[in-house]
Amino acid sequence: MNGADLKAKTRAGGIVYGTMLSAARNPRWAATVAGLGLDYVIIDSEHAPRGRSEIADLLSGLTSVDVVPIVRVPIPSSHYITMALDAGAQGILAPYCETPDEVREVVGATKWRPLKGELVRRVVEQGEFPSDASREYLERRNRNSVCIVGIESVPAMEALDDIVAIDGVDAIFVGPNDLSISLGVPDQYDHPDYEAALRTIIATCQARNVPVLIHHQTAELSQKWLREGARFVLHCTETRAVHNAFRADFAAIRAVGEEVGGGDATDVGESEETI
Repeated sequence: MNGADLKAKTRAGGIVYGTMLSAARNPRWAATVAGLGLDYVIIDSEHAPRGRSEIADLLSGLTSVDVVPIVRVPIPSSHYITMALDAGAQGILAPYCETPDEVREVVGATKWRPLKGELVRRVVEQGEFPSDASREYLERRNRNSVCIVGIESVPAMEALDDIVAIDGVDAIFVGPNDLSISLGVPDQYDHPDYEAALRTIIATCQARNVPVLIHHQTAELSQKWLREGARFVLHCTETRAVHNAFRADFAAIRAVGEEVGGGDATDVGESEETI
């Protein structure tokens, strides 16, 4: 699958599955990712301490497998977006967007690179290209670029109608931690206000045929919101998945150790990663 395939599948109502890489840096992670049956991965550079060269190395490894690599940039800025795309990303997740102007900058950089300045603003706002040849060239060059916009606050929700109306937005991302804090119910993912907000976001996006991905960390939450319409599944991170797998395995092993007199079994507890 490439970025164009991913967009076509979601526009047709299909479901795609992915996770976020919060700590992986070595390109050899691509072989592990390839065996997971995922459609895409998001490489985080908003919260994860990765540099430009590390992201480029990881992207180089991921281009060799059948998984769409998307980068979550630090801020919704054309500077960071074009750096990630130039390094080999096939998509961008722009976090914490709150205004149509921010989103137009994101769309311009993601969809019409390397056009810049006044000319890219004319393309995004008026559909006016320097020439038909330029339009065809830019469409070919950016055919795999996936544009995902982060809606993570109450002001962003209030602007959502205008944001999803902007041509070039391929999906809307919800960050549960940020959104729940903005709503005044931090990390309360069963709170009526949080659930109502997600339903509003999904309904608004469905009206424009724009898929929604919500970055939940438990299978139960991912399943719940898949049933409620979040067709672009973004589940967990590689670090949390490793934590959970080791926790489950060693809980079972330690229980037997306790049976045979090896001391009390302990539980390391849930992962505390928030990303």
